Amino acid sequence: MSRVVIVDYGLCNIDSVARSVEECGAEALVTCNPDELNRATHIILPGVGAFPDAMDQLEQRGLIAPLRELVLVHGVPFLGICLGMQLMGARGTEGGDRLGLGLVPGRVIRLVPEDAHTRIPHAGWNEVQHASHPLFAGIPTGKDFYFVHSYHFACERDEHVIGRTPYCGTFASAIQGGPVMFGVQFHPEKSQAVGRRLLQNFLAC
Repeated sequence: MSRVVIVDYGLCNIDSVARSVEECGAEALVTCNPDELNRATHIILPGVGAFPDAMDQLEQRGLIAPLRELVLVHGVPFLGICLGMQLMGARGTEGGDRLGLGLVPGRVIRLVPEDAHTRIPHAGWNEVQHASHPLFAGIPTGKDFYFVHSYHFACERDEHVIGRTPYCGTFASAIQGGPVMFGVQFHPEKSQAVGRRLLQNFLAC
């Protein structure tokens, strides 16, 4: 059985993520202890809130170096959700310039409305357009997922973008930084059947 470590740094909706993981047939271990990360077959970094606050919390808990080592050196399958995806970037601009985890080249910037009718934050259901990819196996392109965010990940290289969503122009709603390193701007744990399927695909990595 997969043991999924869900990183708790104080800015996460942990219960719904853990419940979704367990519904997919895996063991969910919620922790803020860096030593517990070594027990993971998979790691999920969820999150809501502000980029600098999240990085501060990860730093205070001593989680940054272990996360980077497990993901970049040991290749443990990793999924960043919402703010967790944004933290994968090199830098964030929310509240000033701030270093991120540096897992994927790019920076996090605010969504820019196209007109006066475009609401920020982007909240609710919206489609994810993707080409054939294992993370989206069994999920047709254009299916709706649930979003809540005001910032988005601007990848330096298009090769890291595996899903896009039309809002404020178009933004990267799913990224891949390595063979088993992924980020999604939407909340799979709140996205019903398609969200469960995406989590199952991640757990199959």
